[in-house]
Amino acid sequence: MNENGNKTDDRNYTKGLPHGIALTWGLIPEPKRGPKRELSIPEIVSTAVALADKDGLAAVSMSRVAGALGYTAMSLYRYIPSKDDLLLLMQEAIGDIPLPEDQDPDDWRGMMRTFVWSTIQIYKKHPWFADLPIYGAPITPHSLRFVDWALKGMRDFPISGYVKMSIILLLSSYARACGILQRDMDRAFSSGTSPGEFSGLSYSAALKELVTPEQFPYLHPLILSGEYTGEDEADNDVGNDIEFGLERILDGVEHYLVSAAKR
Repeated sequence: MNENGNKTDDRNYTKGLPHGIALTWGLIPEPKRGPKRELSIPEIVSTAVALADKDGLAAVSMSRVAGALGYTAMSLYRYIPSKDDLLLLMQEAIGDIPLPEDQDPDDWRGMMRTFVWSTIQIYKKHPWFADLPIYGAPITPHSLRFVDWALKGMRDFPISGYVKMSIILLLSSYARACGILQRDMDRAFSSGTSPGEFSGLSYSAALKELVTPEQFPYLHPLILSGEYTGEDEADNDVGNDIEFGLERILDGVEHYLVSAAKR
């Protein structure tokens, strides 16, 4: 309601943005009732994040979040109109992570590593992150801050803005895949499956009998050597699997930059 007692049209505040995105930018005033506000959007969102961290995204509903706060679901709808808006706000909340402001922007590979590992840590801390729907390009404040930080390391690249964004998408996709893998491995271990069982170490002896050189001529040598199941890592000079893949991606980006500079 405005000062004249008429209902306020949210479109006056949203600049044409969907309601949930406008909420992340603080473009819609929080409702007030009486001299004291009952709830707040940050309080609702933090409660929803805590529920998701504990029981997964499926546990998050407007009624359950409201119950955890001691209110009815209708009370929440006055602040956050839909569950989709709540999910968007949850995503924005967990994206509020520190990024090193003193990292040398000329060390673009170092900045890209930080970008990827910071993203992976979000998946590790909030495993439900991977279950959130993807609606399109980043448009909320914290997600754009993350993109802007990554672009800082590419500010002198001799490539177009489109290609820079494509590199960010490539790195984000790799971080997402690694984050989901880490999440699934953590879930397997927490369920009582040992690292050896998960990676296949306990099946090594059986595989050495089942995988014959006639049926699997190229896999067979790896099974016998123990490299397939990780038994023999003495000759492994590539380091962490995620780091290996990331370095090869960065090698590819570097090669592309060299080629672009010659054009």
